Amino acid sequence: MCRVVDLRQAVLAKNDGVAQALRDELTARGTTVVNLLSSPGSGKTALLERELLLARERSVPVAALTADLATENDALRLARSGVPVKQVLTDGLCHLEAGMLGRHLDGWLPEDTRLLFVENVGNLVCPAGYDLGESLRVVLASVTEGEDKPLKYPSAFGLAQLVVVTKTDIAQAVEFDEAAFRANVERVNPGVEIVMTSARKGEGLGLLLDRALAAGAGAATHTPVMARRQQATGHDHGSVDDHDHGPVHGHGHLHSHDHGCDHGSDHPHPHGPGHTHDHTPAHDHDHDHDHRRDDDHRRDDGHPRVRPAAQTR
Repeated sequence: MCRVVDLRQAVLAKNDGVAQALRDELTARGTTVVNLLSSPGSGKTALLERELLLARERSVPVAALTADLATENDALRLARSGVPVKQVLTDGLCHLEAGMLGRHLDGWLPEDTRLLFVENVGNLVCPAGYDLGESLRVVLASVTEGEDKPLKYPSAFGLAQLVVVTKTDIAQAVEFDEAAFRANVERVNPGVEIVMTSARKGEGLGLLLDRALAAGAGAATHTPVMARRQQATGHDHGSVDDHDHGPVHGHGHLHSHDHGCDHGSDHPHPHGPGHTHDHTPAHDHDHDHDHRRDDDHRRDDGHPRVRPAAQTR
């Protein structure tokens, strides 16, 4: 049991190092990463589409990367905004990791990108423990999911720097208790901002974009109590709350996968503007073994390399 815990902490510690290197590199080139976490069906794609459209109206150079186990549905929707969009299919992996993100950005992310929204895999357990090099971590929950969601998933909500409630246009119909939800968020993450939104009605539209731009401009972001505890106790990403009984990263990925699959020509889709896709299974566990592809994508110091894209928009 101790061996499993030690390996898990080593995996997450290695991810943290890669994430910090990626954060430093992207920050140096003026790009702010926003990590969006939620359950499936929360409405984050609908809200993100509206925010991307607004960013384009404001002439903010923005891009989006969306991760799913299968299908390109979200990328096709987001591409309607006209901004650069990339789909990553994880081939069953329940979360993104910093090394995976760095490789998928390499050669794709336009050099002048000011904001990169990363729509993580729909899951409130696995992604919570993985830093992606983001400057702002956002957790979304719809009014249909129940007021006790923050108590059921304390790591996800407890490490958020911003909480977004979606689908407020149907809050009355589903008898959503906003006061109870706010109280439960406060229990796991005191002081975090909660914004109410409706992609359909336009309520709160632009708040996510504003908070992301502020973070990129150097404004102070919320520091969760749970994050401070992790730092004080050696950055243990494991279960830090009595309510959170599941492993933070799910499968205990302690071995390397290299499927070498290339599905590129097998999926002829009518992609929208700026939409690219990458079907290569994105397993980048790097836990006890060096990944065969790492040498091609790392600088001499071992950090992920993000090259300016040659494309123009």
